[in-house]
Amino acid sequence: MSNSLYPVVLYLEDGTLYRGLSFFKILPSFGEVVFNTGMTGYQEIISDPSYSGQMVVLTYPEIGNTGLNQQDNESNFIHIKALIVKNISSISSSWRSQFSFKDYIIQKQIPHIFGIDTRSLTKHLRSFGVTNGALFDANNKIDINRLNLQFINDIDLVRKVTSRTFYSINSDICKDFEKFNFVDFKLRHINLVSKKYRILVVDLGVKFNIVRKLLFLGCSVCIVPATCSYQSILQYNPDGIVLSNGPGNPRLVTYFVDTVKKLIKFSKIPIFGICMGHQILNIACGVNTFKLKFGHRGLNHPSGLNKYAEITSQNHGFAVNNHGFANQDSLTRFLVKYLNLNDFTVSSTFHKKLPVFSVQYHPEASPGPHDSEYLFEVFIKLIDFIYNK
Repeated sequence: MSNSLYPVVLYLEDGTLYRGLSFFKILPSFGEVVFNTGMTGYQEIISDPSYSGQMVVLTYPEIGNTGLNQQDNESNFIHIKALIVKNISSISSSWRSQFSFKDYIIQKQIPHIFGIDTRSLTKHLRSFGVTNGALFDANNKIDINRLNLQFINDIDLVRKVTSRTFYSINSDICKDFEKFNFVDFKLRHINLVSKKYRILVVDLGVKFNIVRKLLFLGCSVCIVPATCSYQSILQYNPDGIVLSNGPGNPRLVTYFVDTVKKLIKFSKIPIFGICMGHQILNIACGVNTFKLKFGHRGLNHPSGLNKYAEITSQNHGFAVNNHGFANQDSLTRFLVKYLNLNDFTVSSTFHKKLPVFSVQYHPEASPGPHDSEYLFEVFIKLIDFIYNK
C-alpha cells in the first residue's frame, strides 16, 4: 500500500476549519458531523446503516490497533460518509485480525481525515450541537461560501438503506459454527424454546447482529423492507415482529408509522422495537420525537430507573419526548420503563395491555456491553407466553 499523504480540510457549516491528512486524494464528501465515544468498534461503526449520511468522529485517539476481519461487519456496505480520527494505526495486532484498517480504508476508498485534534472538535460539537460538514482535498479550489449542505433532518434515509426485497434465514445456519464464530456465541440459546418461532424483522437499516441474536435463539427470520404494507406482513403469519435500528429522522418514515399503528391496533402480534424501531413504535402510539443536541453514540451509556442501571450501547440523534407521556390517554397505554441516566431522555417503553415494548439502545451491540442482551430472550418468552397461555 502507498505511504503517500495528502492534505485535506474538514469544513463545518459554522465556518470552523480543521486541517489534516489522508492516505489518498479524496473527492469532496458531505454529511452530518457526529461523534462516537467508544474505545473500539470502528469496523461495526463504518458498516452500521444507522450512520448513513454521517461523518463520524471517533474520540478515542488511536484507531485501527486490532485490525479488521470478515465476521464483524454489521452490513454488506460502508454507510458512513467520512471517518474523522486523531491517528490511524498502520499496525494491527489481534488473533482475529485479517487486514489492517489503513489498508482497508485505501482499498475501499473511504473518505477520511486524521491528524486533527478530535478532542477540540468533539468539544465544539458538544457546545454548539452536531452540524453539517464538508471534507475535501486542500489543493482543490472550492468556494466554501457556495457549499449547499443539505440537512440530514430533511432526508428519508430509511428508504435509502432498507432492503429492496423480502428474504428468509433459517436458524439451522447457526449449526455451521465457522460462519458464526463470535466471542459471545452461546450454544445454550439454540435450545431456549421448544418451538421454532417465525420472527419478521422490518429492515429500517438492520444490523447483522440483530438477526444473529434471533438465529441463535432458534428462530427463523424473515427480513422485510420498511415500505411493506400491513397486509403483506400478515401474509407471512409471523409469531413476533422486530422493528430494527435505522438512520435519520423517524418523523419522515410516515408510511411505516401508519403500518405500525395498524399492527398495534389489529394484529395483537408481539412487537420489539430497537433504536429507530423504538422511536417509530412510540410515534405510532401518539408520542412525539425530537432531535438531540449532539446525540448518544458510544458503548457506555447508563440506562435504568429506581436505583437500577444497565450499561448500554447507543447510536441515535433523535429521542422520544418525555412530555408526551403526560397526556392521560398515552399514559393509559404506553409507559416509560427506563431513562438514559446521563440526560434523562426516554430509553425504554412498554405497552400496559399489549405485548409491545421497545428500547432506544442496542441489546445486540457487538462489540459493546452485554447488560441488555437478555431482552431478546424476554421477547421470545413473551411470544411463548402469548401463544401458549
